[in-house]
Amino acid sequence: MATYPNGHSLEHHGIQNAGAVYWTLRTPLLYEHAIQRREGRLAHLGPLLVRTGQHTGRSPKDRFVVREPSTEAYVAWGKVNQPISEAGFDNLHRRLLAYLQARELFVQDCFVGADPAYRMPVRVITETAWHSLFARNMFIRADQEDLQSFAPEFTVIQAPNFHAVPELDDTNSQVFIIVHFGKRLILIGGTQYAGELKKSVFSAMNYLLPFRKVLPMHCSANYGPDGDVAVFFGLSGTGKTTLSTDPSRTLIGDDEHGWSDNGIFNLEGGCYAKTINLSARAEPEIYEATRKFGTILENVGFDPESGRVDLTDDSLTENTRAVYPISHIPHATRDGMGGHPTNILMLTADAFGVLPPIARLTPAQAMYHFLSGYTAKVAGTENGVTEPQATFSACFGEPFMVLSPIEYAKLLGERIAQHQVDVWLVNTGWSGGPAGVGKRMDIGFTRAMIRATLSGSLRTVPTRHDDLFNLEIPIHCPDVPNEVLDPRRTWSDPAQYDAQAAKLAEMFRANFARFAAQVPAEIAAAGPQLVHSTP
Repeated sequence: MATYPNGHSLEHHGIQNAGAVYWTLRTPLLYEHAIQRREGRLAHLGPLLVRTGQHTGRSPKDRFVVREPSTEAYVAWGKVNQPISEAGFDNLHRRLLAYLQARELFVQDCFVGADPAYRMPVRVITETAWHSLFARNMFIRADQEDLQSFAPEFTVIQAPNFHAVPELDDTNSQVFIIVHFGKRLILIGGTQYAGELKKSVFSAMNYLLPFRKVLPMHCSANYGPDGDVAVFFGLSGTGKTTLSTDPSRTLIGDDEHGWSDNGIFNLEGGCYAKTINLSARAEPEIYEATRKFGTILENVGFDPESGRVDLTDDSLTENTRAVYPISHIPHATRDGMGGHPTNILMLTADAFGVLPPIARLTPAQAMYHFLSGYTAKVAGTENGVTEPQATFSACFGEPFMVLSPIEYAKLLGERIAQHQVDVWLVNTGWSGGPAGVGKRMDIGFTRAMIRATLSGSLRTVPTRHDDLFNLEIPIHCPDVPNEVLDPRRTWSDPAQYDAQAAKLAEMFRANFARFAAQVPAEIAAAGPQLVHSTP
């Protein structure tokens, strides 16, 4: 147990009579505690294997924002930001503090935001050692000098084994993820899934940064040998971690960034990568990171005798994860910063198989597709999903956006115009038919298209106009067959393509109706036109 250096102790957070408190332990000691406490086990080559029990993903219906005077006028209240009363929060908070008495606690003092001008000190208090290691991997580590004067500006208290009582606490279930912006406090309980820690802190930054004219983004980012920055927006499963982790470029971060007047900066200090069916050939750096000491493997299958992991095992969940410090990626910057982007790539995994693999967007189209945030669920990934289902998540991360999506879109539009950024729509989904009929886009072709985009060579290629989706599609790209660039030509039955494309275009139109009156006319008109002329 370590003594906190400057007196800013747990009593400051209302936690009294705690048992042993372990302050900002380093990785080996957290391993020891996790194994001694039977929270996880050591796998072959050194990663820590853990299980999250019932909850193997986020619980969006259990996420709340406290409705209180200082922030009430700014939060976009609704299904994403569900309100909870101050009284309900205070009651749950009191019971949680009582629960924590006499318990061993693990504290990680860390930072969010690589740019010192926008960095926020965050304290993460957990009742488990492995969640403390998760925070240590995921956020930016404080050094010994930082710890001498550390004063948290936001605090997270996470107690997976403490459950809400909905009748008492105004929650929807025993699980809760609650953000109180007035008190700069996040409470998490009832779930072992560590992604709630990461995303609740991201939600806090999504509220705070726009007031400082910084755009928070759910994206990955990297830069090339000449310093040219590329940003990859995308929802889970679209490939933003895979495509941004490129040995020929320097990784800034794989999931969350801010865009300020100084350029792009990582909000985090680690990566939280999906591992199901991870390929040593297609994703070598991420694959190697899953085999290193310090990495946590969440719900990944393994052989109990040899300790060897099985990245193809989806018996617990398809959402298997690895969390590791970004230093596990050889081609990653340690300062987490880059300049202003030259290119923005908006990734979608279109399971309908009708969007082009790449298209260049006008500024108005960029705003349209940013506010749409389209991808698709594949049949079989969730109970009841028997055919591709469109998913629209504004800003490519609406579950974490606290303000109106329009506010983030305005900031993005200003940045694109100011820095003359090229924007592209990239479909990493299906070709030749919908999921179950067609094939997933060859990652080699996708990488070739991105190389051509980032080198600037695709910028001058002639394009053809797709009348239905209202997109400009390059007619050729190095190392990619021309027919791959025209999705209609990859289908055996063009009439079926037309029907499927029209169906998706109508989904775009219906989804964008909620924004149409809030944006300029050129943005509202930048989407699909619902008229398709066959060649």
